[in-house]
Amino acid sequence: MDDLDYKKKLVEFFSTMRFERRNNLMKKVLSDRTRYITVVLENIYQPHNASAVLRSCDCFGVHEVHIIENSYAYEVNPQVALGSVQWLNLHRYNTAENNSASCINDLKQDGYRIVAATPHAEALPIHDFDVKKGKFALLFGTEREGLSTEALSLADDFIRIPMYGFTESLNISVSVSLCLFHFTGRIRKENTRWQLNEEEKLDVHLHWLRNTVRNSTLLEHKFYSMYHKQ
Repeated sequence: MDDLDYKKKLVEFFSTMRFERRNNLMKKVLSDRTRYITVVLENIYQPHNASAVLRSCDCFGVHEVHIIENSYAYEVNPQVALGSVQWLNLHRYNTAENNSASCINDLKQDGYRIVAATPHAEALPIHDFDVKKGKFALLFGTEREGLSTEALSLADDFIRIPMYGFTESLNISVSVSLCLFHFTGRIRKENTRWQLNEEEKLDVHLHWLRNTVRNSTLLEHKFYSMYHKQ
């Protein structure tokens, strides 16, 4: 049995331990999941904001979040995140000499455009950004300091949410939510290749089942032994 077949059989095995309604919900959410957009957070130090961002990513179907921890550890408030962590794929950067450069360079190698969110007037309004040019990573910094000079220097594009009041910027979690609402809606209308491919769906489905089936590690060991005895 090859690796792909094994994963399919394991998903079938774990799915027997979930109610049919839950299995159908997972399939529905999988069909709306995307890696076409990913979110990058640099030095977000307030657990409330960090958790609200994760919740928004799950709500809008953005599957991956990249977390840069240069000066602050990323902490999640469970009462705000409401379990969204288990449905997302988190990448944490906290061991390199320059975590911002490490994260951004990894994303560029994976084919992402790096799009820095900034309140500066010269940045492109989100409505004018071309989502059809390929997948992109939305890069956000803290409310107080914004993005680091390093992160800004590595960005490919700059966007802003148009403002019409006296206040220059929004709370970070609000900014992320507005951008995701706008961009996830647009990729569904303007791009036909935003969804996960079948192998990606399989991997994500298995990840979710491993996170939600009780004693999944022990059960998987038994399943693995049973199939490799055949």
